[in-house]
Amino acid sequence: MKTSSTRVVVTNIIIVLMFVTLIGLGVSNHIALYVQADDRVYYSGNTENNNVSFMINVYQNEDCVRDILDILDSFKVKTTFFVGGCWAVKNIDLVKEIYTRGHELGNHGFFHKDQDKLSYDANVEEISMCHKLIQENLGIEMSLFAPPSGAYNKTTVDAATNLNYKTIMWTHDTIDWRDQDERLIYKRATVDLSNGDLILMHPTAKTVQALTQILSLAINNGFNPTTVSNCLN
Repeated sequence: MKTSSTRVVVTNIIIVLMFVTLIGLGVSNHIALYVQADDRVYYSGNTENNNVSFMINVYQNEDCVRDILDILDSFKVKTTFFVGGCWAVKNIDLVKEIYTRGHELGNHGFFHKDQDKLSYDANVEEISMCHKLIQENLGIEMSLFAPPSGAYNKTTVDAATNLNYKTIMWTHDTIDWRDQDERLIYKRATVDLSNGDLILMHPTAKTVQALTQILSLAINNGFNPTTVSNCLN
């Protein structure tokens, strides 16, 4: 009996030690993540004003882009469209229309690569090719870069910064490219909406269906939907 009790005590001690070790590892990982945080990467904007941005990343679905432009016009809202270079090459007239209708253009790379897996030079190439395309066709200098799939590392940010770009992530991700559900897109875009929030969207049919309700809720709750640059200021 005594031996059995001793084994129970020893087992419990081992479990406690393992638990403490896991906590310690968790704390260490959080510290490491904090230390590696990069203030050149923006997950939200200025929280001292009521601006929010429903930003659109574009590599496809031209018809949906046009529908989104019409809805934004109906609300007199301007936002930021991050365009992929290989898409923009084939749709340069639509890119020009986005810009002439008063919206901000951002850089979304050229071939939608996971840029955290690229060398410094390859990161520079991806960003520069898209930049050059827009510069030559519209005569503007973009300054905001949204990494495709949100994939970035220090090398990516270094490349973007050296090309005079701010690296833009998001506060809310609607995941509308995957989940074709109007109610889910609406919920993800609006739940706990706060000053300075950046809401990631794409030109999908369900996003188009949800957008009017999303903008109505934001405006009715005192938020000002605007461009990413205005959110950062």
